[in-house]
Amino acid sequence: MQVSDAEASAERYDRILDLLGPALWRVARIYEADAGRQEDLFQEICLAVWKALPGFRGEASERTFVFRIAHNRGLSHSWSRPPAPADPRELDELTDRAPDPEEESLRSQQRDHLLAAIRRLPPVPRQVVTLSLEGLSHREIAEILGISENNVAVRLSRARTALRDLLMPPGDGGVEA
Repeated sequence: MQVSDAEASAERYDRILDLLGPALWRVARIYEADAGRQEDLFQEICLAVWKALPGFRGEASERTFVFRIAHNRGLSHSWSRPPAPADPRELDELTDRAPDPEEESLRSQQRDHLLAAIRRLPPVPRQVVTLSLEGLSHREIAEILGISENNVAVRLSRARTALRDLLMPPGDGGVEA
């Protein structure tokens, strides 16, 4: 039985979302702090992937192609809306409220603190850090951002330094929140 182009495209899209959906959610969380807006951004990303799939020429991996779309949507989203003011109650929404051991609670708080610090980075370092945290290689990040691998390494190093400064307590040389 012959599969139509539309069916093949729908199957490809479903496979991509099954594989990369959680990562795309994380991208949405990096670019948007508000839970409702995260959902909107995730939907924008999914729609952009759907629309772009027929034009995929295989010049990069599907993963690289999808992450490029996601980060471009994230940037467009963040540029089109003023940033939401940092609200400590938002961090409470991110904390897992399940009765976990104390160590898991500490890890969750650390992840939330890291997420908040990543959101405070300018767009370019935020992209490099996010892609790196998703496990992409320097080559894949370079393809997504359209820069050299050396430039990725430099930007990642600078972004890590900025994150270290943001995460360090204010009395120890960190930035005041």
